Amino acid sequence: QVQLVESGGGLVQAGGSLRLSCAASGRTFSSYCMGWFRQAPGKEREPVAAISRSGEDTYYADSVKGRFTISRDNAKNTVYLQMNSLKPEDTAVYYCSGSYYYLSSKSHEYDYWGQGTQVTVSS
Repeated sequence: QVQLVESGGGLVQAGGSLRLSCAASGRTFSSYCMGWFRQAPGKEREPVAAISRSGEDTYYADSVKGRFTISRDNAKNTVYLQMNSLKPEDTAVYYCSGSYYYLSSKSHEYDYWGQGTQVTVSS
């Protein structure tokens, strides 16, 4: 069992930056692909970014490419999402997740989820 706890969300003006963190419990963090998803009010949950177990491979949604960076520190059992040049349309609850797949952008392929952290970008 893995527990995931996100932090770092908040209110920021358009063009600003935030860094989300997700701390994982357990000794097998490096066994999981880690992903970030988001869900805006009235919309379906969508993938944002994912990173393979070693950090060698990454996935980004087209809407965040060039602005967001996912990274992980397996020694600290933590995955990060650096978000730059934020836009109002980035406003959502952001969820951290863990998967046994090598690298996935599909929510149904993720087994573990955090409780989410709110990101609000004002115009």
